[in-house]
Amino acid sequence: MSLSESTDKQATQGVVFGLTAYVMWGCFPLFFALFEGIPAWEVLIHRILWSCVFLAGLISVMRRWAVVRAALAQPSRLGRVLACALLIGLNWGIYIYAVETRHVFQASLGYFLTPLVNVMLGMIVLKERMEKLQGVAIGLATVAIAIQLVLLGELPWITLTLAVSFGTYGLLRKQVPLDGLSGLFVETLLLLPLGLLAVTWLSAVGGSHFLAGDNRATLLLVASGVITALPLMAFAGATRRLRLATVGFLMYINPTLQFFIALLVFREPLAPTQLASFVLIWVGLALYSYSAWQSRPREKSAPESA
Repeated sequence: MSLSESTDKQATQGVVFGLTAYVMWGCFPLFFALFEGIPAWEVLIHRILWSCVFLAGLISVMRRWAVVRAALAQPSRLGRVLACALLIGLNWGIYIYAVETRHVFQASLGYFLTPLVNVMLGMIVLKERMEKLQGVAIGLATVAIAIQLVLLGELPWITLTLAVSFGTYGLLRKQVPLDGLSGLFVETLLLLPLGLLAVTWLSAVGGSHFLAGDNRATLLLVASGVITALPLMAFAGATRRLRLATVGFLMYINPTLQFFIALLVFREPLAPTQLASFVLIWVGLALYSYSAWQSRPREKSAPESA
């Protein structure tokens, strides 16, 4: 096989892995909608617990314990990992709540907004230079949020919380020298004691849905950990084979699928004001994407999704 054929094969595999990851993430609302009657925070607890268990198994199979042990052997460096863990936990919890309360449009808008939040955080925290088109894109996003605040009379807190928490997670995650799989395992491991305490308390007060006679609920709670890890594995396969610019464009599959699931499956009402916000964000993303494409040799990494 020639070098060109090998490169083409790698790129094809990368696209397949990327599509798999983002389609799975985009279909998450369909999965978390199955947890009807189970509070979002209880689903979050089990998502953390069973993700940790499943990831431990994967790391054993893939023989990556050396990386994990090295990270845990340096407690002074775990502060940033703990911050990442708290941020991803917050993001997961708000996302599950958004699905359960049928605010998937807001969740979709939050993930559309995330790349622009990344640009803004890069400018504020890392003192990165903002391109003119990126500035226009952020301005359009600000107008979109202002429209909802003024015309709807409420701050789209789900959208903003998801975008800011995931954007900040991405910023901190870039500074942690761990791959996606090992990093997520260490993050869930740090949250494991809190999760175990919460499950113990729920069981003690009789409020747990796990092993409470409903086999369907128990299986769903366990499956939440597996469902969390599988797209991450596919994402890792994509990032190893594709340029970051390509991965960045594939990223929009996730919120786009969420948008159409909210519209066509959940039948959420889409007010003209909300649609105007989406249009402004989409225009901003088009400008951002063009700017990112122009400066693609300077790009370095991309964070994991919900």
